[in-house]
Amino acid sequence: MRTIITAVALLASISTVSYSVALSARQNSTSAARAEDEAAIRKIVSRIQDGWNKGDGNAFAAPFAEDADYVVINGMRIKGRSGIASGHQQIFDTIYKNSRNAGTVQGIRFLRDDVAVVHVEWHLKIRENDPSGEGRAMNSMIMTKEKGQWSIAAFQNTLISVREK
Repeated sequence: MRTIITAVALLASISTVSYSVALSARQNSTSAARAEDEAAIRKIVSRIQDGWNKGDGNAFAAPFAEDADYVVINGMRIKGRSGIASGHQQIFDTIYKNSRNAGTVQGIRFLRDDVAVVHVEWHLKIRENDPSGEGRAMNSMIMTKEKGQWSIAAFQNTLISVREK
């Protein structure tokens, strides 16, 4: 009887250790995948910024899904990557010519493994060395991962108003 109890206790210990090792390996794998996803999302934000700073509508719009929704800071809605590219090229050639935009990721929240909400604060300089030609905006993006690649499905831009003191 003592041998049976010892064997059962040994089996229970082995099962517990095996489960703990498997759970730990799964958590490490999930953490590594999440870190890779966050890095890919941050790279998309950098690509948008680089496209803006080059004045290149196509480069700016490249990370967007083909059927993306884009709400401009004034509330106007643009549908699709091509509309986003052409609309941005128009402003890069006119009112935002030679402007600089710097984005800072404020947060990334995964709704699912393949869907994330991303908040980015943007600092726009329309004219160098001219504080009156600066603005800030908070951007909300919904990014989705399809076939291993992240893209922007929806983009909402909101002006951060400066309060007078």
